[in-house]
Amino acid sequence: MEIIQNIVLFVIGFAGGVAVAAGTFALITALKVVPRLAGGMKIGCDIRQMETAIALGGTVGSLITVYKFNVHIGIIGMIIAAIFAGIFVGALSMSLAESLKVIPILLKRTSLYTGLPVIVVMLALGKGFGTFYQLFICGGI
Repeated sequence: MEIIQNIVLFVIGFAGGVAVAAGTFALITALKVVPRLAGGMKIGCDIRQMETAIALGGTVGSLITVYKFNVHIGIIGMIIAAIFAGIFVGALSMSLAESLKVIPILLKRTSLYTGLPVIVVMLALGKGFGTFYQLFICGGI
């Protein structure tokens, strides 16, 4: 009886994981994050490697989260991981904001025509400080 219960739990967990992963990658695809990043970095010929890196990063992150692997990377490794996580989340959120035309509407309504680089830097710093707060003060990953 315990074997059947484990099989059912495995199937439910696997199906849930597939559904979440499919939704995440559908969002990334719908927002065209990868082509925009590749175009911005002028590496259009290496887009396949970029897609592979994103898929591997998601897979490794999921495995570490689910199976609670102890990864001893130290403070420097945690800072590097936080930077990469911040870059990914920032690129995803800016892609979403761009596709919804949030920033142009905000600038038009507030009549703000100068200082856009300062706003972008402040958004990035806020995201970075939030990530460090989560990692170091709230207990880590």
